[in-house]
Amino acid sequence: MSYLAEQDRQQRITLLVILGLGSLMIWQAPFGALLLYPFTILSTWFHEMGHGLSAILMGERFDSLVIYPDGSGVAMSLVSPDRTALQDAIIAAGGPIGPALAGAALIASSRTLKGTRIALAVLGAALLLTTAIWVRSVTGWLVLPIAGIAILAIARNANADQQRFAIQLLGVQAVISVWAQSGYLFTQGGMLGGMPQVSDTGAISAALGLSYWFWAIVLSAINIAILWWSLRYAFRR
Repeated sequence: MSYLAEQDRQQRITLLVILGLGSLMIWQAPFGALLLYPFTILSTWFHEMGHGLSAILMGERFDSLVIYPDGSGVAMSLVSPDRTALQDAIIAAGGPIGPALAGAALIASSRTLKGTRIALAVLGAALLLTTAIWVRSVTGWLVLPIAGIAILAIARNANADQQRFAIQLLGVQAVISVWAQSGYLFTQGGMLGGMPQVSDTGAISAALGLSYWFWAIVLSAINIAILWWSLRYAFRR
């Protein structure tokens, strides 16, 4: 690879990292979620779909997904009374880990133009399909289909560089969505839709023991490792 090509590769990685860190900083600021509203809703979708699909993998039923106007959300599943503590922990971990795995797949797909276009088409279609099947809120009905159509338009009409950058940016946003509300990850719970809600790390702690802080650090470390691997793979010579 030439010096210029290598330099361009490093610049692209740096830009994605800066945009990711910038998004996290804005999300933590007052009105940050509003400024990044489409990404806020997408991060909630990634997170709650992680819970829902994890429930399906555990043999349970993913019933519905609600996204509130403030960007928070909840995945509601019908679970059997004889489920194990490990199943509960895996379903809880699906919210923080599922988006990281999906984001890594999106970033890795950018290694080839064909993979990029397929990933954009799959993501856009997934937004439309999951909205029709599981979403049960006006915010989700309004924002997610628009996002899906916009991503499909990028897959069809944008040039190669724009497509690669779009899928990489969406992948990074998916991975970092676990920290969009850092207070939630590093607490036992809070209020959601006016009701008390146990955090994902609080649910894992209740199922497997150890502190919710421990699980928050573990999940954060896993997501950082996943992001590093996906960027390394996508930009490898």
